[in-house]
Amino acid sequence: MHSLQLLFRASHVALLLLFCLLLGTNEAQEDTRKVIMMDVDMPQITKADEEVTVKMVVKTELRECMVIKTYLVSNTLMDGPFNYKFTSCLCEDYPRTFYWDFQTNSTMVIAAVVDIVRQLNICPNNKAVMPIEANRFHVLKTLYVL
Repeated sequence: MHSLQLLFRASHVALLLLFCLLLGTNEAQEDTRKVIMMDVDMPQITKADEEVTVKMVVKTELRECMVIKTYLVSNTLMDGPFNYKFTSCLCEDYPRTFYWDFQTNSTMVIAAVVDIVRQLNICPNNKAVMPIEANRFHVLKTLYVL
């Protein structure tokens, strides 16, 4: 009878240890790295025909590099530098910064967009990844014209 009690005690300890290991493994397997992080800096208010600069810093927490295309979109038709599109290689240890300078006469909503694209001769040795979940990221900002 005494040996049977020892067997039950050992099984409870073993189950508890196994349960703790499973919990630790589940948390360790979670991938919380962000694919794209965008920081868009621009004034909120400007005067008509005054030059506005939009600065966008793009970062990633992924270990692999990826090809990105960045551009601006607005609810107002714009010509010139506002429509410039930049294609670049984005890596974890090398954030990218992009600038757009333009003038406007009307209040506008601006979307700063980053697309992850498949394009050759951008990243070194053409080594780049494409995420499965999403390949377009954006930040909306409003520019008020006085």
